[in-house]
Amino acid sequence: MSKFKLVVFDMDGTLIAGRTVFVFSRIKGFENELLRIINGNKELHKKSIEIAKLLKGMNVRELLEIFRNIPLQEHVENVIREIKKAGIRSAIITDSYQFVADDLRERLDIDYAFANNLIIEKDVVTGELIVDNKKLKRFNNCKTHSICKDNVLKRLCKKLGISKSEVIAIGDGAVDICMIKSAGLGIAFNAPKEVQKHADISTNNIRVILDYI
Repeated sequence: MSKFKLVVFDMDGTLIAGRTVFVFSRIKGFENELLRIINGNKELHKKSIEIAKLLKGMNVRELLEIFRNIPLQEHVENVIREIKKAGIRSAIITDSYQFVADDLRERLDIDYAFANNLIIEKDVVTGELIVDNKKLKRFNNCKTHSICKDNVLKRLCKKLGISKSEVIAIGDGAVDICMIKSAGLGIAFNAPKEVQKHADISTNNIRVILDYI
C-alpha cells in the first residue's frame, strides 16, 4: 500500500498542454494587452486581477468551449485512473479560474479543485476576480501569487486528516514551488531550472507518479 494519500496537480502546463488565459487571449484577440500586464511591474496578485478585467463581457460557455479544446498532457487520463484505483485522492490547485478548474475536475474525475474565483453573472464574465490568497502575506520571501498553493495544500490536508508528507505535488511553474517543496514528494514536470532545484524529481513524463503509488 502506498504511503501517499493525495496527489495534487497544477493545471496549466501540467494536466493540460497549454496555458488557459494565453489560449483565451489568442482566440479572443487580447494578446498584446495580456503581455503588457504580465511584463509590467505590479505584484503578481494584482496582475491576476488586471488580467481578469480583459475577460469582461465574454460568454462563459464560449470560454469553456475554448478551454475544452486545449489538449490534455500525454498519459494524464491513465495516471488519474490508476491513482483512483489505488484509493488515493486527487486535487487540482491552479492560479487559473475556478470555472475551468471545475470543468477539468469533472472531466477527469478528480476529487477537488481550487482556483481563483472569476465572477460570472448570467453566463457573462464581469471582469471581477476574487483571489484565493486572501491574506496576501509573504512567507519565506514567497511572492504574493493570487493563490498560495502551499496554504491550499495545508487546508486540504487538514480536511482529509493527513500530513503533507503523505502528498505528491506536481507542477511546472514558480507558483508551484511552495507546494512542491512542502509535499512528501515534489515533482517538477517540464519545468525550468528555477523549479527543478526545489523538487525531489524532475521529469517530462507524468507517468512517473505511478512509480510511487
